[in-house]
Amino acid sequence: MKAVILAGGTGSRLMPLTSYINKHMLPIGRHPMIHHGIQTLRKAGIKEILITTNRQSAGMFIQYFGSGEEMAVSLAYRIQEGAGGIADALQLARPFIADGEKFLVLLGDNLFEEDLTPYIHEFQQQQDGAMVLLKEVDDPHRYGIPIFHPNGAIKHIVEKPEKPQSNLSVTGLYMYSSDVFQRIENISPSSRGELEITDLNNLYAAAGLLTYRTLSGWWMDAGTFESLKEASARYWDIEY
Repeated sequence: MKAVILAGGTGSRLMPLTSYINKHMLPIGRHPMIHHGIQTLRKAGIKEILITTNRQSAGMFIQYFGSGEEMAVSLAYRIQEGAGGIADALQLARPFIADGEKFLVLLGDNLFEEDLTPYIHEFQQQQDGAMVLLKEVDDPHRYGIPIFHPNGAIKHIVEKPEKPQSNLSVTGLYMYSSDVFQRIENISPSSRGELEITDLNNLYAAAGLLTYRTLSGWWMDAGTFESLKEASARYWDIEY
């Protein structure tokens, strides 16, 4: 499988650091944040990776990673003009993915302890639809929380609910087939003018095509100062 890492955004929760550096290049342990995501993908056997970012940050990624040869991966880059949302950034991957091909999408500030290989293999066996990974969290009001049918399937996902119905959060890793690009055309911008990934996943859920697995290892969204500090402590002694 191929993978797309979404590494744009303004990083508003990490200002003022992100006023001059893309948050995905902030150090975690001995490497930039996004370095760990690429290593996680490579460990799972994914070596063809597209990084989408904004115009201001592209040179920074290219200078650090180049072609990806030093990390034993092949990297390509696309530029998102403006803040159109996660699903809008995903549209940039359309030329990178062949018709009928399955691929993985990773938010660049998400970090995973587990080897993703078993989940990827399960999705490869899945006939169609999409898959998300869930993880128990202490503060579910900060995340996208799935609502379940009585049979255990995901009915829909509620973003940052005031009264969460569970403590299972949708993590920033999604697996799709190439039909995702047609589905993106069927979602409308949210109140903040962006194409939201939750709306996209809810299209799959409404069609009964959104499967999930629950992680046992830790997962982190390293988009705040608190999580950045915790992530750096976890990765400090890791060398690749």
